[in-house]
Amino acid sequence: MAGARIDHLVTSGTFSLDGGTWDVDNNVWIVGDDTEAVVIDAAHDAEAIAAALGGRALRAIVCTHAHNDHIDAAPELATRTGAPVLLHPDDLPLWKQTHPERAPDAELTDGQTIAVAGVELTVLHTPGHAPGAVCLYASALKALFSGDTLFAGGPGATGRSYSDFGTIIDSIRDRLLSLPGETAVYTGHGDATTVAAEAPHLQEWVDRGF
Repeated sequence: MAGARIDHLVTSGTFSLDGGTWDVDNNVWIVGDDTEAVVIDAAHDAEAIAAALGGRALRAIVCTHAHNDHIDAAPELATRTGAPVLLHPDDLPLWKQTHPERAPDAELTDGQTIAVAGVELTVLHTPGHAPGAVCLYASALKALFSGDTLFAGGPGATGRSYSDFGTIIDSIRDRLLSLPGETAVYTGHGDATTVAAEAPHLQEWVDRGF
């Protein structure tokens, strides 16, 4: 049996908040082996995500935060697979904007571990882009799944409701940049990066008010 791996697909849809709507492409990350997996951010297209899973058992649908473009396909994927939807409770107000009739199945907590395919994903609460934003760190895979907290080139956006620039900078500095430099950062949108590539720019982000 093959060991744990990271599969990736891109789905397309819209992001809506504060009265605006924008077209977006989202990264969906699948961590697992040939028999089981977890999905990180069920964005836009449950059918495409289910197809990417193949016949593997889905152990969990993990939401890095509750902006609609990261959770819009989560209930349908849960119905298809029987997997629970996991969300940090601080993001429930955002979740309810998209899914008022369907609550997440369980809470994510800082320091929690999610086991799949012989590896552990550690939940890091990283508020700023959203109050309940989390990242997932898999030390065995030298991988960080950063949602919209950290991108190639800077922090996630903080110009809309439920976000705060100072908080996201603290989260990145205190929780993410302390990870090993070779850690690959798999983001919610766009290209991957590494901790080492982003760490030198922290003061620049602060100075620019990114």
